[in-house]
Amino acid sequence: MLYIVFGLSAVIVILDYIIKLIVMTNLKPVGTFEVIPGLFSLKYVENRGAAFGMLADARWIFIAFTIIILIALIVFIVKKRITNKLFNAASILIIGGGIGNLIDRIFYGYVVDYLSVSFFPPVCNFADYCVTVGAGLMVVYLIVYSNFLEKKDKKQ
Repeated sequence: MLYIVFGLSAVIVILDYIIKLIVMTNLKPVGTFEVIPGLFSLKYVENRGAAFGMLADARWIFIAFTIIILIALIVFIVKKRITNKLFNAASILIIGGGIGNLIDRIFYGYVVDYLSVSFFPPVCNFADYCVTVGAGLMVVYLIVYSNFLEKKDKKQ
């Protein structure tokens, strides 16, 4: 199962990298391209901060924080060897997305963002959505799993 988790995480990193190369090559010169007018556009942004551009130019803080979280999650995965599909899906998304954005921060000093929807102000990228969905799935897993453990303990 570890090979699957790390292999699929690598696929996400590669996809993120390819998408960002396409964006930097084709969208950066244009700036913005309306896909669905008034709803969805592709907009080239060099995000030097976190969500909503907060803590701009705190590059090394984000790099250190991301590395710590990724190492902690990877160590946990290796030690616990959890086979739950929800946990593994969440881990794949968090690791893949986290490494995707980490690569940007290390090599460019910013994260390349390009997905813009009218009802959500910040411009995001594929890796951001992977991390966000993965974190949501992890929360669901933890809630369900902790409830399961509590019920199991009460029966004993």
